[in-house]
Amino acid sequence: VQLVESGGGLVHAGGSLRLSCKASGLTWEHYAVGWFRQAPGKEREGLSCISSKDGSVYFRDKGRFTISRDTSQNTVFLQMDNLKPEDSDVYYCATSWIKCQYGESWYDDWGQGTQVTVSS
Repeated sequence: VQLVESGGGLVHAGGSLRLSCKASGLTWEHYAVGWFRQAPGKEREGLSCISSKDGSVYFRDKGRFTISRDTSQNTVFLQMDNLKPEDSDVYYCATSWIKCQYGESWYDDWGQGTQVTVSS
């Protein structure tokens, strides 16, 4: 499985971004795709996940973040609204087998990440 994130960038506080995770080599009934973020020197933090088995799962910030997927485009999206400076991180997508799991150790394939910077 290969994953490529895009859509990061610089945005003012209160703004929005939509991240994309383009996947290849996976079948949607066999894989869940999760979104994580990581600040320098910190562990990756799970945000959300989507799978055929679980639907949409939110580990945090459900009110501001929305996960979706377009299987025809092999892409999972993370819509992020009302962004705050503390949301500035590198955002990653990753796959786990069949169902959504909270911890990053459940995820096997990772993208290269996309940087999100929110200015105050």
